[in-house]
Amino acid sequence: MSFFGDAKNAFDSFTSHIKKEIDNIQGDEEPSVQSQGNTENSSNVVQGQNGGNRFESFAPPRTSNEAKWYVDGCGYMWAVSVAIEEARESIWILDWWLSPELYLRRPPTENEDYRIDRMLLAAAERGVKVNVIIYKEVSQILTLCSDHTKKALQLHPNIAVFRHPDHAPSGPVIQSELLSSIQNFSLKSLQLADVPADAFRALYGVNKDVVLYWAHHEKLCLVDGDIAFMGGLDLCFGRWDTNSHPLADAHPTDINKALFPGQDFNNARVYDFEDVTNWEHNKLDRTKNSRMGWSDISICLRGPVVQDLRAHFVQRWNFIFEEKYDVRKDPRYMGLTFDGNGITEGYYLENGSNSISISGGQAQRGLENPEITERGFGGEERHHGHRFHVPGIHSDMFNRLRRGDIDNSGDSYGDRGSSGMSIQLVRSCTEWSNGVAKEHSIANAYIEVIRNSQHFVYIENQFFITATGDQQHPVRNKIGAAIVERIVRAYRSGDKYKVIVLMPAVPAFAGDLHADDSLGTRAIMEYQYQSICRGGHSIMEAIEKAGVPDSKQYIRFYNLRNYDRINAGSAMSQVHDASGVDYEDARREHDDIVGAGYDGRGEGTGAYYGRPNPAYEQYQEAGAQVTDGSKYDSVSACYMDYGPSIKDIPWSGSEEAEFNAYVSEELYIHSKVLIADDRIVICGSANLNDRSQLGDHDSEIAVVIQDPTLIESEMNHKPYQASQFASSLRRQLFRKHLGLLPHQDPTRPDDNFLPLSHAPNAYDWGSPADVLVRDVLSDEFEELWTVTATTNTEVFTKAFHVVPADNVRNWEDYKEFFSEFFVSPSKEEDKEKIPARYEYGHVVKEEFPGGVAELKESLDRVRGSLVEMPLLFMDGVDFAKEGLTLNALTDEVYT
Repeated sequence: MSFFGDAKNAFDSFTSHIKKEIDNIQGDEEPSVQSQGNTENSSNVVQGQNGGNRFESFAPPRTSNEAKWYVDGCGYMWAVSVAIEEARESIWILDWWLSPELYLRRPPTENEDYRIDRMLLAAAERGVKVNVIIYKEVSQILTLCSDHTKKALQLHPNIAVFRHPDHAPSGPVIQSELLSSIQNFSLKSLQLADVPADAFRALYGVNKDVVLYWAHHEKLCLVDGDIAFMGGLDLCFGRWDTNSHPLADAHPTDINKALFPGQDFNNARVYDFEDVTNWEHNKLDRTKNSRMGWSDISICLRGPVVQDLRAHFVQRWNFIFEEKYDVRKDPRYMGLTFDGNGITEGYYLENGSNSISISGGQAQRGLENPEITERGFGGEERHHGHRFHVPGIHSDMFNRLRRGDIDNSGDSYGDRGSSGMSIQLVRSCTEWSNGVAKEHSIANAYIEVIRNSQHFVYIENQFFITATGDQQHPVRNKIGAAIVERIVRAYRSGDKYKVIVLMPAVPAFAGDLHADDSLGTRAIMEYQYQSICRGGHSIMEAIEKAGVPDSKQYIRFYNLRNYDRINAGSAMSQVHDASGVDYEDARREHDDIVGAGYDGRGEGTGAYYGRPNPAYEQYQEAGAQVTDGSKYDSVSACYMDYGPSIKDIPWSGSEEAEFNAYVSEELYIHSKVLIADDRIVICGSANLNDRSQLGDHDSEIAVVIQDPTLIESEMNHKPYQASQFASSLRRQLFRKHLGLLPHQDPTRPDDNFLPLSHAPNAYDWGSPADVLVRDVLSDEFEELWTVTATTNTEVFTKAFHVVPADNVRNWEDYKEFFSEFFVSPSKEEDKEKIPARYEYGHVVKEEFPGGVAELKESLDRVRGSLVEMPLLFMDGVDFAKEGLTLNALTDEVYT
């Protein structure tokens, strides 16, 4: 049989399998939507809420909206601060973690009033009602210290903070086997495998037969019921960052320039946020260690979709109020009322719950009529073998509804003209989290947007754990199956099509990957590799089994990494000698003065405004007299657009000291965004894993955005009309990763630092850098993207011996390439420890016999932060055997 005949048979066999997986999208064994029951309190009814909405969401697509993107925390948090400062009626916040001492503008010494606890208190004092819901963690496992957040914020009768859920472990268990099991418990190490299952369940607690392993993961700030901020960014430590992501924050002649006070200077690959109430546990020395950059995306919304977000918040608030706070009779704790201003009358009840319900369970999905003609997001027709049928609904009507061409009124968006963006709120929630039937409309949206994409899908996500079928148990979400199906269809049709995925190289857990306490990190990485390219059923393997010769022609995976130089040269020594004060001692007093620690305790120095602070004051006085070599406290501008060459950056001090000053770290991707065809965006809090996607695990929110404002663009060298919102966001991200954005100065705000009520996004359409990233499918872009990633990867691998790396295929390779340089040879029981040859993240000097000049020549090749994902890393060993042979309890927690 010919090659093409073989390929066709392979494809047909694959199609039969993949259709089954898509049809069973989430692997659910029970209906997701239950009918309402009779109860005296309607808020406690498990709502059957979607009423036939697209993606089976509780809310329909809504028109006449505005949206604005923020790439990274600097501009986003500034915009949030403007909105809070202008609030007159209400501020509603949902967060996984909220740090009261977080500064929304930097540097802190110039922005004392913009610490979030001070801003919320000021709002409350002018009559604004502040309602906050935060995740109540299991304190033995996570160190979010939500109890401190509650106490630090509730300083005024107008501020009310709910923590949820209550885990309520049973007394007898806590007093016996559980406490002994968790004395040295670490989530990242998977020591939970050693905790008896019953004890672990008791630790988390049970709510209506559901063990509360799961978290409230949403991020939302609603101001005056008019403007909403949401996405991937919590208002907490470690999230604020600029587009250039400086790793260094040592300022030898002026500590007041510090951007990351206290434990906000964090590197989770070195030390995690331990007990954040005691800042002495922050062991990072700014003169030796780098922070870890944080790459993230959030958005600002106005319009009818904000009312859906309000309804969601009211649902959650009233559910928690009635579950635990009503009995307390505290006047600050009251139920909320939804007034439904600006949306269809009667869509929500006063308690925020849906007034629309359906009976008979979840609408069943079918795959019929293989030759149906369907329209994509941009209107082009294409033929493929997928169609949904819902009993009782005319098929053409439902297919248009599914695509978002109509809202619940049945009127076509196209008939209305361009009246603002179509935005739909989607969720992951269930009875334990929201008092509603299970909803996984985020997963449905991901799958359908991928399947309907025509040219490309771009994904940035903190995790990538998904399945192509049931063989990848325990992973249940089938986003991977949708990716495989779409790529195989593109190959069969001869279409040029691309999927680009960006994700972290390593989960943000501390420790050497070979150490016992990194078993959890390895297990998560193994789940991700098995989703991508290993184990026999991964995405890339499934694509090639279906007859595609080279899956990399269609899908590629990338990470981010950057470097910096710590300004710990002769200027720091001169100030030390003149003042008699170590930089770190002065820095700790500074951090306490700006109040960057809990209750002013922070670093424990006792320093605060209005009293003598000798270490800080003496150091600052001496620093003002030193000018030599103090200009470049960070060199992160060197790999950004219009930045200087690293070869031209002077150093004041010895060559050995400069060698030791260079540091590198992965740039941690925390985004949760999908962009398809430059026409549709999904953005929110949901990771690409089971925890976020299944609906009955972590609670999440996201929005699906379709902007009718078109801009002239190109796709595969042909004229193409792209959505202004989707295309500008995608281009901004690509330019940042490629080093085609200028260095961002946090003290010089522009329109992208402001909320929607002040200005739309600023984007330089048609600039030389914009043109370079315009056409995702062009050969020129492919070369720019690939060469940049390859070059950056080569430089970082040589200079810093980073892992993961493709040249590290087993533990012997790991020892030779990494451990011999960065891991102490001492054993844990040794009283005297032999230090590692180099500090973690520093340059391996043996690679540069030509000295610092040779190193700079190499670093000068770096542009942006894009690097290749090392898919060969540890493919020669069972990387996390123990992690993948755990019980079902731990499987669920880590997928």
